Amino acid sequence: MIKVALDAMGGDRAPRVVVEGAARASKEFDCHIVLVGKERNIKKLLEKTDYSAEKIIIKNASEVINMGEPAATSVRRKKDSSISVGMEMLKNKEVDAFISAGNTGAVVCAATLKLRTLPGIERAGIGIVFPTLTKPCIMIDGGANIDTTPLHLLHYGAMGLSYSKYILGMENPTVGLLNIGQEESKGTELVKEARQLFEKSGLNFIGNIEARDVYTGKADVVVCDGFVGNIVLKVTESFAEASSAFLKKELTKSLLPKIGAILSLSAYRAIRKKIDSSEYGGAPLLGVDGRVIIAHGASNAKAIKNAVRAAIEYVKHKLNQHIVEELNTIQ
Repeated sequence: MIKVALDAMGGDRAPRVVVEGAARASKEFDCHIVLVGKERNIKKLLEKTDYSAEKIIIKNASEVINMGEPAATSVRRKKDSSISVGMEMLKNKEVDAFISAGNTGAVVCAATLKLRTLPGIERAGIGIVFPTLTKPCIMIDGGANIDTTPLHLLHYGAMGLSYSKYILGMENPTVGLLNIGQEESKGTELVKEARQLFEKSGLNFIGNIEARDVYTGKADVVVCDGFVGNIVLKVTESFAEASSAFLKKELTKSLLPKIGAILSLSAYRAIRKKIDSSEYGGAPLLGVDGRVIIAHGASNAKAIKNAVRAAIEYVKHKLNQHIVEELNTIQ
């Protein structure tokens, strides 16, 4: 049975929502879960939840890396943190995957130091799954590295393509390079040089795409550096929240819009589910020699549960093996 380590101390509302999410996952999925963190706190919370006792165990970790702490320094100093202990378990193959909604920089740093990268990969990247008008797409990198080279971007494309094939179920996924225009002459030197590599790679590359193309589904894999990707992610989150607030405000102004809202409730719920980030659970850290899922700091119990599902899929589909195979075809 697949065993997943879960950072119980990571996230804005940890450990409560993490324990709740783990409890739900234990009831729904065929896996074992190791809750890593302060044992006494976790036990108290588990006693208040409905969970499958035979599927959840606790691994004590006495320290916590907080959100605002510097990544490299905290990983080196806090060797008994929930992130470090969980990643060490993954390194030693005591678990099959590790999930954290904690300090993203610390998770990336710990994974890179302890697990190293897959053969041929220089930098790992965070893959973010977005809903589009046609089908889900994956954007990589979502913020793991802001200082990248053209070769790193090419590797991101190969990793994203593998994820799109084996996790999202795309038969022949397309890869697009995020830029300020579709023309070859536009963009930074980084993007221009990366485009040349992509054109020679043999990947199903469709050229540059603009930010407005992300949600149309023009490309199944959207490639960018972590600086740009993280801005896209944060703007998307903010716009989704603002749009929901705007809509609610307008629909409650008078009786007629309220009636219309009631009649359209099923459609609103369907849209909300499609754009709800908690449905996706977490983002894979692609390129490290292990299965790591990074959940949002604001994750609720539902998101944590779905992060466990994402980790199980990662393991079952042998994604890292496929990434190495894909990379070998372009080298």
